[in-house]
Amino acid sequence: MAKKKDRTDELLSELVKGKSPEEILGEGGVLKQLTKRLVENALEGEMTEHLGYEPHAAEGKNTGNSRNGKSEKTIHTDTGSVEIDVPRDRAGTFEPKLVRKRQRRLEGFDDKILSLYARGMTTREIQGHLKDLYGTEISPALISNVTDSVLKDVQAWQGRALDSVYPIVYLDALHLKMRLDGLVQTRAVYLALGINLEGHKELLGLWIGEKEGSKFWLSILTELRNRGVQDILIACVDGLTGFPEAIASEFPKTEVQLCIVHMVRNSLRYVSWKERKTVAADLREIYSASTAESAASALEAFAQKWDQRFPNISRSWRDRWEQVIPFFAYPPEIRKVIYTTNAIESIQSQLRRVTRQRGAFPTPESVKKVLYLAIDRISERWNRPIRDWVAALNHFSIVFDGRVPL
Repeated sequence: MAKKKDRTDELLSELVKGKSPEEILGEGGVLKQLTKRLVENALEGEMTEHLGYEPHAAEGKNTGNSRNGKSEKTIHTDTGSVEIDVPRDRAGTFEPKLVRKRQRRLEGFDDKILSLYARGMTTREIQGHLKDLYGTEISPALISNVTDSVLKDVQAWQGRALDSVYPIVYLDALHLKMRLDGLVQTRAVYLALGINLEGHKELLGLWIGEKEGSKFWLSILTELRNRGVQDILIACVDGLTGFPEAIASEFPKTEVQLCIVHMVRNSLRYVSWKERKTVAADLREIYSASTAESAASALEAFAQKWDQRFPNISRSWRDRWEQVIPFFAYPPEIRKVIYTTNAIESIQSQLRRVTRQRGAFPTPESVKKVLYLAIDRISERWNRPIRDWVAALNHFSIVFDGRVPL
């Protein structure tokens, strides 16, 4: 095996010896010539297997079928477009396997298109990129057909069975522009990110609705239950009105934790840029307190200092206090896991990088294709449990007695 490899390396070295990069990789270069020869030789081998005899062999006489010339065909590969000659048989029964009838792309070329699409490139941008890189002319229809093949994967992924218990589920939405009925409209894309019992992130699904609202979230939670989720220990959410009630209707035992980042961000909307740093520091005294009681004292001190000028801030915290304080029941190292939706906001940030190049998506289906491919790429990096997960799970098993499977 080693000798064969050495001989192959020698032949390849001899083949490219003294040649420029253009002569190797350019149009009509060595790489394309090799691709052409390899594909054509493989097709000749398939024809020999189909007929049962080598070209010009005596045993092929009077067999009822024989070679019948060749037809030209252009195929798209990772190295560009290649013109090949496809052998034919007289009976018309030859069905090539490497390059099937009506197939114009070798395996791997579609993956290239999907990879570019997953990075947020539009159909026109992909078309231009492939032309610049490989000298390959690809029609917008072909690119759409390739990316449309993803919709079946999206449907299967969206309908897959889920775990029975998720210790933490983050629920949030991002907003994108889509073209609907000839008009550009903003739609909410709902995301549910679960942390499973092993501490790994798992996006449970994505949904598109008219606008973010508790009624639509209720339909999502119902779907999660129908897909197998029986219990959620903690749901981390923003301050959307009616959200806790929607969660309670499907998962009555679930503890709802408001995202502190959202609370602070919403509070600072009432404050001028000049004073935001000072107000943010005083708000930090509330959520960084050691206990819920000391947090309440810090909120009272904040109100005494700022209520005369910004009365809405302390009022908004008091109105949502029961959903603000659950994380105080946990040790400091666990609090940072549950008191913010940063985990899902990180995903949203990466998805926005993919979508920001587009003015508006042509259809909701195009949104699903792009986001699914992007999520698939992002999730490849989710190979480790989140930090301090063992300590968190042990604590959950005590706090939520009997609800954490052993």
